[in-house]
Amino acid sequence: MTFPDRFSDLPEYAFPRLRTLLAQSVPGGEVIDMTIGEPRHAMPDFVGEVLSENTAGFAKYPPNEGTPELRQAISGWIGRRYGVDVDPDREVMVLNGTREGLFNAAIALSPERKAGKRPAVLVPNPFYQVYAVAALTAGAEPVFVPASRETGFLPDYAALPTDLLDRVTIAYICSPSNPQGAVADRAYWEQLLDLADRHDFRIFADECYSEIYRTAPPPGAMQVARAQGADPERVVVFHSLSKRSNLPGLRSGFVAGGPACLARIKQLRAYAGAPLPLPLQRVAERVWSDEAHVAASLSLYQQKYRLADEMMSGVPGYSGPEGGFFLWLPVENGEAAAKRAYEQAGVRVLPGAYFGRDVNGTNPGEGFIRVAMVAGMDELQRGLQALRDCLYEQ
Repeated sequence: MTFPDRFSDLPEYAFPRLRTLLAQSVPGGEVIDMTIGEPRHAMPDFVGEVLSENTAGFAKYPPNEGTPELRQAISGWIGRRYGVDVDPDREVMVLNGTREGLFNAAIALSPERKAGKRPAVLVPNPFYQVYAVAALTAGAEPVFVPASRETGFLPDYAALPTDLLDRVTIAYICSPSNPQGAVADRAYWEQLLDLADRHDFRIFADECYSEIYRTAPPPGAMQVARAQGADPERVVVFHSLSKRSNLPGLRSGFVAGGPACLARIKQLRAYAGAPLPLPLQRVAERVWSDEAHVAASLSLYQQKYRLADEMMSGVPGYSGPEGGFFLWLPVENGEAAAKRAYEQAGVRVLPGAYFGRDVNGTNPGEGFIRVAMVAGMDELQRGLQALRDCLYEQ
């Protein structure tokens, strides 16, 4: 019996790797878990009410593309947030979590050959791991491009060789980025759109952290594309209620883009998708239409930015995030730092290398740890103080 080779060299996923790393270690204090990006702020207070009113919907097959009301709520939110009009029937589709969309869209939209060769998919390095698996599943070569301090923690795709860019079918970009918290500004999006137009590839914009930011709302890929007059099929965007609304368990997101792209994504999903249960779609309709809970959560995250800046003041190389809820803290070695933090202080963090890949012997995440700022202020302060004491004060 044989198995496919395309996934044979995938590294172990980050969380099992951490468990292996710490398996023989004893925590040096009360355990504070700062590993997983699971929001702990209050979810909207109306969720239970809407759910209870719609429990009969569990007895029905849900619409695969999303209810008309949910697609209308999403298109309304896009219009308010980005000033872009999208057709809820032809340019929006509901997702069972954005990881599904980021994966399946590559299968639906990446051609089997380009320029007579195997296609390439550009992936920022470090990155959200589904990007690489999606590329491999689509038969493409994942190309890992450093998103380091030298490039502003965003990948410099324009610096790649022309012959490689001519093979590119998709370029993933996450803004605000996970794990570094960097934000792509308008100039960055404009340059990437020009590059995509010259070399005829699509941009997959993972914007799941768009509503968590330090000062100004990050510009969106679709927003800049429309202002620039770009081909509407050039950009596909992905959003979620997990981070925006503290509802990771709802598994509700969406994909939006040009009608030709969405038609192909919808066609694939009709055969292989897992639609969101109808009562959960009713909850999502209400959540996308409400901004009060988003503003309250954002205010808490902005307090956390200020706390982190204060706690890490003077740490060489520290740079607070512009968006998202992770700290990307500089250390000499990520695994050694994660082990020391656990053994000396009971704080669990993730080595940065677990989010990256070695390219020419270098992993851009090697000298970092990722710290999730999702806990309450008291627990967060204790965790940050412990990290400061055991990693930077010895």
